Amino acid sequence: QELRPKSLDIKQEELGDMVEKEMASTSEAIEDAVRRIEEMMSQARNESSGVKLEVNERILNSCTDLMKAIRLLVMTSTNLQKEIVESGRGAATTQEFYAKNSRWTEGLISASKAVGWGATQLVESADRVVLHTGKYEELIVCSHEIAASTAQLVAASKVKAEKSSKNLGRLQECSRNVNEMAANVVASTKSGQEQIEEKDTMDFSGMSLIKLKKEEMETQVKVLELEKRLEGERVRLGELRKQHYALAGACDVEDGETKPAPAPRRGILKKPPLAQKP
Repeated sequence: QELRPKSLDIKQEELGDMVEKEMASTSEAIEDAVRRIEEMMSQARNESSGVKLEVNERILNSCTDLMKAIRLLVMTSTNLQKEIVESGRGAATTQEFYAKNSRWTEGLISASKAVGWGATQLVESADRVVLHTGKYEELIVCSHEIAASTAQLVAASKVKAEKSSKNLGRLQECSRNVNEMAANVVASTKSGQEQIEEKDTMDFSGMSLIKLKKEEMETQVKVLELEKRLEGERVRLGELRKQHYALAGACDVEDGETKPAPAPRRGILKKPPLAQKP
């Protein structure tokens, strides 16, 4: 009991309930996301047309496919989780199994939360993009986050699952499908962004020579500013990652997961080189 991690200050019987509640909450979040995307699709058809409607439909369709893939992933993960508990708990209760494997349970809860949060953020970003109040880059980042949280969920489930488990094979297949659908969201977002920007910014008809020269100089200034800002953001991202890894390493040390370096064995040292004959 003293060696158990103190990261979750909850009772033994609450830990198992928390897993089930979190998985159910994730499923509800995904169902809500699908409904919201359908509403956005209907709104986009009523309020936009032409290239913008084409772009919005393509992005929202790819988001819908991603949500369906995530929903199947969560269902498969839930089935695998039940299989793991049933095969590993023996005479113990479900709550006792979760408490005994508290670190694995916490990882499962964290991964499930990450998947649900990613789905919610993706829908909110898509909503802002359709309303022209958000950035296309937000959708791309959310897609990458969903792929990462999916990998986290698969890894958490794989730790306790049997290698021959059919549910594990289905979960890995669902994970690959989610990654493919997330890549489709990224691709449709980038192509849509290029279409919109080309339509809005590349129409130079009617500009005078002086106006064109002024626009050219202003664009050069923006390019230099963006290059400088990009370099600064890359440095900031690197420092953030260093701090992330440092904190993660500190948590591992506090939890007692670090292993002492093995003592060197005696008697296996290399022999000193023989003196050469004259």
